Amino acid sequence: MKSKKIKLMSVAITMTIMAGLFVGCGNSNSSSNKSSSSTTKKVSGSITLSGSTALQPLAEKSVDGFKEKYPDVSVNVQGGGSGTGLNQVLQGAVEVGNSDIFAEEKLNADDAKKLTDHKVCAIGFAVVTNNDVNVKNLTKQQVQDIFTGKITNWNQVGGPSEAINIVHRPKSSGTRATFTKTVMDGKDEKDDIGTTQDASGSVKTAMTSAKGSISYLAFSYLVTDEGKKDINILSLDGVEATSKNVENGTYPFWSYEHMYTKGKGNDAAKAFIDYMMSSDNKALIEKMGYISASNIKK
Repeated sequence: MKSKKIKLMSVAITMTIMAGLFVGCGNSNSSSNKSSSSTTKKVSGSITLSGSTALQPLAEKSVDGFKEKYPDVSVNVQGGGSGTGLNQVLQGAVEVGNSDIFAEEKLNADDAKKLTDHKVCAIGFAVVTNNDVNVKNLTKQQVQDIFTGKITNWNQVGGPSEAINIVHRPKSSGTRATFTKTVMDGKDEKDDIGTTQDASGSVKTAMTSAKGSISYLAFSYLVTDEGKKDINILSLDGVEATSKNVENGTYPFWSYEHMYTKGKGNDAAKAFIDYMMSSDNKALIEKMGYISASNIKK
């Protein structure tokens, strides 16, 4: 009898131990699953960005750092102007539309509501001339008079006796829209005088090859010695065109740089935009002549 009780106790103990082992294994699997679900989500696929040529250099350079974090995402950056970027992302032709201006300034209200705005940084612009023009400062009124054809020779604003050659941007350009809003006070440029260039890089090339020329460029095209070569950067109403003066609110010619998605955008687009605005990318933003959005004093 006693032997029988001992056997029963042994069986009970064995069953208890086995049950404990099964419970332990169950907890281990649960913990492992929880840990796995909390890891960074893997992102893959391909995205195309189009639009602002002012933002294009930063977007292209940011791809390198982004690919270190997300090697399975392919990124294609194109220009075309802000209007092109906004329309293409609205149509679903690209995943991200880059723009120097708010969508509401280029699209109708219903279409603009379909897009989500991401302010990735800010950017300043400068009124520039070929370096043969020895003018260092213009008032906003003088700039307006030049671009509307009222002033046609540099000697009318203290420069050499030389014809003014205007290099315009097309009406689809966000840089032009910013210029019209902040410098021209809503007045439109007279397009039948001078020439028109589709992209910021083309403007710079035209500027350096034509004497007496005037146009406007983003700071990002003027940040290096090579970028400033053969270019004369003007002050506006006595205020220098610098990032510091944009940040403190004394220089008017600037805008936010936007990346628009249709709706919330896909995972790859969201990951790239998040990287653009991250602290990991801040040093590149400032090195390339752009301005961190957090530095702008409202």
